[in-house]
Amino acid sequence: MSDLKAIDKQYVANTYARFPVEIVSGQGSLVCDETGKEYIDMGSGIGVTAFGIADETWRQAVTEQLGKVQHMSNLYYTEPCAKLAQLLCQKTGMKKVFFCNSGAEANECIIKAARKYAAEKKGPEHFTIVTLENSFHGRTLTTLAATGQAHYHELFQPLTPGFVHAPVDDIEALKAIALEHKAAGVLIECIQGEGGVNALSGDFIRAVEAFCKAEDILFMVDEVQTGNGRTGRLYAYQNFGVEPDLVSTAKGLGGGLPLGAALFGEKAEFVLGSGDHGSTFGGNPVCCSGAVSILERLDEAFLAEVRRKGKLARASLEGAPGVEAVTGLGLMIGVKPANRPAGEVVTACMERGVLCLTAKDKVRLLPALNIPEDLLLMAVEIVKEECAK
Repeated sequence: MSDLKAIDKQYVANTYARFPVEIVSGQGSLVCDETGKEYIDMGSGIGVTAFGIADETWRQAVTEQLGKVQHMSNLYYTEPCAKLAQLLCQKTGMKKVFFCNSGAEANECIIKAARKYAAEKKGPEHFTIVTLENSFHGRTLTTLAATGQAHYHELFQPLTPGFVHAPVDDIEALKAIALEHKAAGVLIECIQGEGGVNALSGDFIRAVEAFCKAEDILFMVDEVQTGNGRTGRLYAYQNFGVEPDLVSTAKGLGGGLPLGAALFGEKAEFVLGSGDHGSTFGGNPVCCSGAVSILERLDEAFLAEVRRKGKLARASLEGAPGVEAVTGLGLMIGVKPANRPAGEVVTACMERGVLCLTAKDKVRLLPALNIPEDLLLMAVEIVKEECAK
């Protein structure tokens, strides 16, 4: 490990504050470091490995496609790309899909689509995208501008213009801002993951949708972290009975390979035409084969289990000694310690064999969607014990 750390320090860009652990193998929700120590994985690669490490169904789908065609440009058809797009549309009611490589790229795509829609329908002065304070939409210059957290902006000025931020759960303020700035779209996360695993109220989400429809402003939902079963519905917006015009997603969609997607509803179905957007690797057949194996298993029976396990974990955490608050939905859970910084709790849990994340002042839990109940409760118990210290 010491040699690896030295190599990493010398050659890898210094953008990550890594934990002093090298993960070398795993199966499902258990991973091992280079010493053989075993950990319960409650982070799933920040919500990516939806069915855990080395999932057999996913592995077979990926390796089978590797033996056929590992990549082909988007000038040609490939079956996994078309099949995945069909699944996404059939499961959501959306009409078209654009594939890319990441959540930030998916957000860039829907931002472009909203601006083109508004420019054609209302005029080029209608280009502003309204997002929410405390939001997070990516790390490109444009998605940083969309992110409603000033500390992400400080060192990277000037950011892409055309973004304004509205307060959370204040529909009248959002309306006023959107109308004043001639908004092309309103982009929200139903649960602000990086912002602290804070769920928006259902009334606010529905009010945003109604306002956007009334003003012909595109209603956009960022499902990068909340999507693909994470909240116990295929996409988080489905918990609230709304129908977005544009949706971005990534993370758990690929199950461990880089894959993002922009979903277009009926109003935006034909906004982007030939040459308006593109991606060299988007729709890669290997990534799409893995994603098909994920989506095919995210049926209602499986999602009901995600909801049940999420409620079980929350019930164990809520009101426990040292736990000030529990937030989130499904298996996207934030735990605010009452007595210790969240980072300190995460480090202590790691030493005891549980890998967690932070989000602002909370411990963030994003286990694999199929984590066995006994491992989930074992990990939650250790989190509770560390919060209580």
